[in-house]
Amino acid sequence: MPAYTPSSKLLLASRQILVTGAGDGIGRAAALAFAEHGASVILLGRTQSKLEKVYDEIERRGGPQAAILPLDLSKAGVAHYEQVAHTIEKEFGRLDGLLHNAADAGTLTPIDLYDTETWYRVMQVNLHAPWLLTRACMPLLRRSPDASVVFTSADVGRHGRAYWGAYGVSCFGVEGLMQIMAAELATAGKIRINSLNPGAVRTGMRTRMYPAEAAGALLNPEEILPAYLYLLGPDSHGVHGQALNAKDFLR
Repeated sequence: MPAYTPSSKLLLASRQILVTGAGDGIGRAAALAFAEHGASVILLGRTQSKLEKVYDEIERRGGPQAAILPLDLSKAGVAHYEQVAHTIEKEFGRLDGLLHNAADAGTLTPIDLYDTETWYRVMQVNLHAPWLLTRACMPLLRRSPDASVVFTSADVGRHGRAYWGAYGVSCFGVEGLMQIMAAELATAGKIRINSLNPGAVRTGMRTRMYPAEAAGALLNPEEILPAYLYLLGPDSHGVHGQALNAKDFLR
């Protein structure tokens, strides 16, 4: 994949894009970039105060009207996701993009010692939530002439690594979910499904998992945004069922 530069400042004009985990880190950076390129962004996350700050920043920068949908993915059930879809339908009518960014890293623990409650929570946030949300929003995505769904993965979800437990297994599950959905939608042509590995990025979750890591060795969330703009925009039309890496889009 060659380095990518957006073809237009209004690359995402008239698009409605839902971002999970939009309150901070990569989700926040992606939401701001989508709005800056013309998209109406739907901010979904656990903490309303964080979402409000992103909303205010979009407004301050003169972006299109955004929306806030507070939701704790670790506790949400089927009805909650159906309500999300209903709200989007009522306010926007369709959905052109869905970025599954929210994640729970769990703990670095041997499998035989892994806490079962933590395991279930990580699976709920990282695997069950993306499936349930995509399932609920599929009718809205089908209304778009050019919809894109991006599942966030990780290198530990493509090559197993010791001690990554529930997080690694959930990322493997996400890759499988992406492949199955991509195969099922292969002949539809209107919805493309891909996964993206952000790589080593300076976020709160990364710091918790690697407390001794030198921050200077990491990329800022803003530095990997070309991959997100490409995949959620029209320039990636025809890219479908791919396991991609954000670093491959950088110069």
